[in-house]
Amino acid sequence: MLADIPVVLMLVGLAAYTVLAGADFGAGFWMILPDGGRASAEATRDHARHAMGPLWEANHVWLIFVLVVCWTAYPVAFASITSTLCVPLFIAAVGVILRGASYALRGQLDGSSGRRVVECVFALSSIMTPFALGAVVGAIAAGRVPVGNARGDVLGSWLNPTSVLIGTLAIATSTYLAAVYLAGDARRLGAHALERDFRVRALVMGFVAGALAIAALAVVRADAPPIWSGLTSGAGLVMVCASAAAGLLTLLLVLRRRFEPARASAAGAVGAIVAGWAFAQYPRFLPGLTVEQAAAGPSTLSAVVIGVGAGAIVLIPALALLFGLFLRGHLDAPVASVEALAANVPRVPPKGRVLRLGWLAVTCLLAGCALLVAADSDWAHAVGVVSLFASVASAFVLTVDIPGDMSEPPSVR
Repeated sequence: MLADIPVVLMLVGLAAYTVLAGADFGAGFWMILPDGGRASAEATRDHARHAMGPLWEANHVWLIFVLVVCWTAYPVAFASITSTLCVPLFIAAVGVILRGASYALRGQLDGSSGRRVVECVFALSSIMTPFALGAVVGAIAAGRVPVGNARGDVLGSWLNPTSVLIGTLAIATSTYLAAVYLAGDARRLGAHALERDFRVRALVMGFVAGALAIAALAVVRADAPPIWSGLTSGAGLVMVCASAAAGLLTLLLVLRRRFEPARASAAGAVGAIVAGWAFAQYPRFLPGLTVEQAAAGPSTLSAVVIGVGAGAIVLIPALALLFGLFLRGHLDAPVASVEALAANVPRVPPKGRVLRLGWLAVTCLLAGCALLVAADSDWAHAVGVVSLFASVASAFVLTVDIPGDMSEPPSVR
């Protein structure tokens, strides 16, 4: 049982990375294909770029999390995967670096002749990275990663039908998610031309991603029979059906311009794909190596689980605050219209609630400091740590609840 917990944590992180970072990769794709809609190409590129601004760096937390947990909890499997699949992993790493550098440079090149080159680098790296990571998943699923250091074919392990199709599906899924999210962001900003453009793109890419998913099942049946067997029976089949249902629901919601619930259903469709793969492959980690056989010792696994739990106390509230601010429009780019900003004035919380949260944060902070500094017993130190975390959580909630000064639009200040 303990050996399975880090795998579950890795799958949660992988699903979060696929949904969140995948949408960022897809936004980069739309920067290289901005034409064909009512809005200008420049407006499309700017909308995609500004939508990524508050969140794109935070999304890589999940990739780091998955790699660290795998490395620590399943060292033999990690060594086998990274040595055999060193080429696609290197391509993905280079893509992430190029995306970061080009995104930072693009902000300094407004009006410069080199701006388009940087945008092309950003867009191409946004295609290269999800394909490489999808190819890694396909290689593991197809059983082309043998146990041992660099025991597999360094090229054939990921240049095969399953890996190539799953890599292509990763690109299509990313562009689909991005189109759904960007359509919702455009509606919140009152950019009707951009809303219409990305709505059409979401519908088109939804059908493309669905067709590729069906094609992937056909390829898996011929190229990876064990995975096909797992996807067509038991919990794997349930997840496949759930993903298909969520995908169809997303298309219906987008068609009716219900973009906020469409975000959740689109994420659910992608998350169900990850869960289906996990159920189809379990308990096999690599050929001839089960999850239990790949696991480290009990003390290491316990330390991983405790460390993840402690880290989650800090990480989850921080990410919840970040995404809450973003989805409520607090972090919208200043290009938004005054009318759109006025329509998104945040609610004003009751004064009593603000005071209670403030006093709770201060009280927990003082109590935590006192218990950690003045007390000697272990239980007092534990209570002190909990008090400090409670203070941080209260401060996060308080920050979200207190609206900024909306007495006049930001564009005229």
